[in-house]
Amino acid sequence: MEEKVVKAIQDDYPEDFAWCYGCGRLNEAGHHFRTGIKGDETITVYQPEPEHTAIPGFVYGGVIASLIDCHGTGSAAITLHQKNGGEVGDGKDVPRFVTASLHVDYLMPTPQDVPLKAIGKVEEIHPKKFKVATEVYAGEKLCAKGEVVAVVMPQSFVTQASE
Repeated sequence: MEEKVVKAIQDDYPEDFAWCYGCGRLNEAGHHFRTGIKGDETITVYQPEPEHTAIPGFVYGGVIASLIDCHGTGSAAITLHQKNGGEVGDGKDVPRFVTASLHVDYLMPTPQDVPLKAIGKVEEIHPKKFKVATEVYAGEKLCAKGEVVAVVMPQSFVTQASE
């Protein structure tokens, strides 16, 4: 049975900020990564498409980097939302994060024919800044790991988007 995320933080992002190519639910051409909670970790499950090929049978590394990136910002949003008394899927306004830093280590070629699972652990390093360590699995194989430093979206983004 394939694992999936039922309640994702991205489902609660305001429409003005739901256009990310990686995780934006309103971007028809995007990946639609969805990040939820599983125990004390965050999880995103994604099935790469044929167009995400690096070489036949293997996933393009940029998709893996995007998965780690959006999983990191989504995980930070979940953590701050919970800290503020919210829960994923409660329909309340959720904080939106942007990436300050992204680091990816590719450990082995990532097979394309199985769903990818990103598992994250979040560490608060400042009230508006979170570090998220993520491991990406294809089946049981650890294929990549990464770290995102995510910061609460600056007000200037909000102002610029509404102009």
